[in-house]
Amino acid sequence: MMDAAALFEKARKSSFQLKKLNFLLHRMIPFNHPHRLKVVKLETGDTRVRIPFIRKNKNHLNGLHACVLATGAEYCSGLVLLQHLGMKKYRLIMKSMDVQYFYQAKMDAFARFGMTKETLESTVIRALEEEGVASLSCKIEVHDQEENHICTVTTHWQIKEWKKVRSPK
Repeated sequence: MMDAAALFEKARKSSFQLKKLNFLLHRMIPFNHPHRLKVVKLETGDTRVRIPFIRKNKNHLNGLHACVLATGAEYCSGLVLLQHLGMKKYRLIMKSMDVQYFYQAKMDAFARFGMTKETLESTVIRALEEEGVASLSCKIEVHDQEENHICTVTTHWQIKEWKKVRSPK
């Protein structure tokens, strides 16, 4: 089986491979499948996820539901971290999330997040080397097709090496 780094690299270079990645992500993260979240831009330092304006994603006011907006933003930041860190060595888990809503989305919305490798190294990698665990806050903005600022989501991630993860039995 191909590793995540190779999947991401191929998806950055080919629209067919990006479709393949979206297909695989829907299978690997079944919670997101009915929402039809779609990675539309995939670069190491910048990722964009489309949150479609479909019936399953609407609230009682016929706008995009607050929870699907938060989910799309969390998905976007998680993908950026996976591109930088991979899945084999580190466990990524979201500790908390803060959301501020500004405008009701009545059309497709787009979550966008980016982070440079230098920023990741100076914050996460250094903390992992010194303390064995790192915390990272990611600020993701969501805009609709007309560039209205729908919400800002801040995801708070905990990152640690798999070998240091301890779970109760």
